This record gives sequence, structure tokens and C-alpha cells, in this order.
Amino acid sequence: MTLAIALMSCTDNNEPVNELIPDPPANLIVKFKFDATQERLDNSGEPATIPVGNAAQSPVLARMSANYIEFSPSETTLLGDGDVVFSGVETETGGDLAIDFQNASFAGNDEIFATIPLSQLSVGDYNWVRISLSYQEGAIDFLAADGNDYTGTLASFIGYNNYITSFDLNDSTFEINENKLQGFWAFETLGVTSQGQAPEGATTVPNPLFDTSPIPAGSCVVTGQFENTFTVTGEETEDIEVTLSFSINNSFEWTEVTEDGKYEPAAGEQVVDMGIRGLIPSISN
Repeated sequence: MTLAIALMSCTDNNEPVNELIPDPPANLIVKFKFDATQERLDNSGEPATIPVGNAAQSPVLARMSANYIEFSPSETTLLGDGDVVFSGVETETGGDLAIDFQNASFAGNDEIFATIPLSQLSVGDYNWVRISLSYQEGAIDFLAADGNDYTGTLASFIGYNNYITSFDLNDSTFEINENKLQGFWAFETLGVTSQGQAPEGATTVPNPLFDTSPIPAGSCVVTGQFENTFTVTGEETEDIEVTLSFSINNSFEWTEVTEDGKYEPAAGEQVVDMGIRGLIPSISN
């Protein structure tokens, strides 16, 4: 009898228990897209042409970084008063507060930049996205002093302030170890490197809410409007994907010395703009 009771107890203790497994939480998935055919805009969000005496090209972007993403309900919502869904790491190691480049997040074309639980978003309707871009890296074409065309890799730091220890471009290392303001750039081609600083205010930052919701000078908070209102109910059970499509339509611009439409640094042609030329956010489930 004792043996029978023991066997019965063993059987009972090892029977599987039917437990309800909760559904995984729904997420907001933020992706980047780089579009050379998207409309080219100016700082106030209006269509922009290339000024006389300048030339431009559409870079082939490899990756981009951002330090801040905010969803805003209306055109009068001031910067910071919307729902901030992403904030990057900042530091005062270099003196003033700056974006910590070494701890930044990056994404390439059609890649995921951030995954955020939808439960962290406030319930409400959102019509605008504001994103503070901090870095972009890609290939540009140029004409060298020897008369040949080459391709080089450009790293442009477009955030308000950037603390950089070091970074690599095609196995070439740049040692910085200090803060760099918006417009700092580095370039590599065929193992030869250079670096410099674009003029203050030279980086285009499209903001269609220029009159009703301005952004601080020297920031790179690009603003774009959803085609359809993005509504958060608080009862979402499936992931929602938001794609941020950035216009790189002739976004790399320089002054012409030789009017041939080619970037010729050896001829003294100067870069005047490395900014993004517009933002269109879209939603899919």
C-alpha cells in the first residue's frame, strides 16, 4: 500500500499543469529609410532648389544615428511637450552637455533603429514626429587633382554637440577625445583622411512647424507629419511599425569653383550643407 501511494503521488506531482502563457508585449518598432527621390526641403519645410553658384549630390548613406524621438499631437505642440519615446545617452565628459557618440544607436537603410514597448506611450492622437539626428555616414563622389573621379566616405556629426573619443572610417582611426559642435566632419578615401568643421548654421534642418513650434538654433530636430493620425489606445496587442523616411535628395552641397557639378576639394570647393532634406513618417502593422 505504501508503494502504491508513493507511485500515485509521483504521478500526480509530474502531471503537466495547463497554465496560460501571456502574449508578448506589443512594441513600437522604429525603422529608418533613406530616399534620394523624396522632395528636397529647406529649413522651414518648403521646396528648395540648389542656389546659383552651388552644386549638390545625393550621398549613398550607410547608417545614421539619432538622439531623440518625440511624437507630437498638433502643430502648436512645443518641442518637449509631446510624448518622448526615445532619448539617447548624453555626457558632460567633454565639458558642456553633449551626445555620447560611443554609446549611440545606429541603423542603416530599411533597418530597425529602436524597439519600444507600446505601453510606454501615452494614450492619444499624434500627427507629427520630431527626431534629433546626430550622425550620418555614407559615400560621396569627388574629382581629385589628378583629374580622376573617386568615391570617399564622409562622416558628418549633425547633432547639437557631440562628445567623441574615436571612430573608424574604412579602418582609418580618428582620435578626437573632445566635444565637437554640429557640422564636424571627417573624410576618408584610399587611406587618406581629413577632417574639418562646417560653418555655424550651415546644416539644413527641415521644420514645417517653423512658425508655430520652433526648434533651438544649432539643433538637428527634423520634423515630419504623419499622412494619417497615429492613435495610441493603450490596448494594442500587435507591434506597430513606424518608418521614418529621410530625404537625401542632393543633401550634400558645396560651393562651385569650377562649374561642372562635381565636388572638387582640391580646387577649393567648400562644403556648405550636410543636412537632411525632409522627413515623412508612415505607419504599418
